[in-house]
Amino acid sequence: MRHMLNPLDFSVKEIDALLSLASDIEHNPPKYAHVCDGKKLATLFYEPSTRTRLSFESAMLSLGGSVLGFSSADSSSAAKGESVSDTIRAISCYADIAAMRHPKEGSALVASLASSIPVINAGDGGHQHPTQTLTDLMTIRSLTGRLGHMTVGLCGDLKFGRTVHSLINAMVRYPDTRFVLIAPDELRIPSYIREDVLKANHIEFKEVNNLDEAMPDLDILYMTRVQKERFFNEEDYIRLKDCYILDKKKMKLAREDMYVLHPLPRVNEISTEVDSDPRAAYFKQVQYGVYVRMALIMTLLEVEKPC
Repeated sequence: MRHMLNPLDFSVKEIDALLSLASDIEHNPPKYAHVCDGKKLATLFYEPSTRTRLSFESAMLSLGGSVLGFSSADSSSAAKGESVSDTIRAISCYADIAAMRHPKEGSALVASLASSIPVINAGDGGHQHPTQTLTDLMTIRSLTGRLGHMTVGLCGDLKFGRTVHSLINAMVRYPDTRFVLIAPDELRIPSYIREDVLKANHIEFKEVNNLDEAMPDLDILYMTRVQKERFFNEEDYIRLKDCYILDKKKMKLAREDMYVLHPLPRVNEISTEVDSDPRAAYFKQVQYGVYVRMALIMTLLEVEKPC
């Protein structure tokens, strides 16, 4: 039995195979409509989510399986003080696989140690968000035809953004990947990412404050929102939330083959006027997320790929 707790749980070869499976699902959805008949997915979401939770549910339903679970801690026995370990032990009696989101780092690991079914980390605090990373990798590969040999700009909340941390961890394993880290000083990448991931793997990167100056060099621009829920006081949030706003004027500085990604939800860091630009890929990204999660569910349940 395997779990998906962080992007490094799968080798590059395994991720490439999973992305290829997701691509086949994209192009041949009817072939996969019943591969999980009789299987149940439990969605254990201790904090709010729209895309990730519904994407998991859509993925399982598209495979022919069914879904059960809860969408907030208040609607679960966590409100009564039940531990994550006890919850997953109980859920293991009801479901074949579980996707869990929790505000505390390491919660998915705690669940996996007590679980008798595969556990997928759907986001734990500011730590990891591996299925979003798989979605990002599929989006980049589908749009550019490659992973690696590119410059990736990461912009906004690089301190608390678990999607950013997961994506860096994943992409350093591909050759000739360079990063431009665009953030205000207060939201720079954590030192453990800088030292233990980027520098330790001899990855070329630079940290800048100015988005305009970075735009012409990028193959991918990965925008993130400044997350109000990660701040300890509202004053800091208000001061930083509008640091970077991508609009048509800034898009004119970018190459014609650069793509804009965003894990969503956005607040105002990407102007809606950018949505019509063919380089805006963030809603395609949402659709790719369903295919990736379908492939991951199949892989962890060891479901045989249909002919």
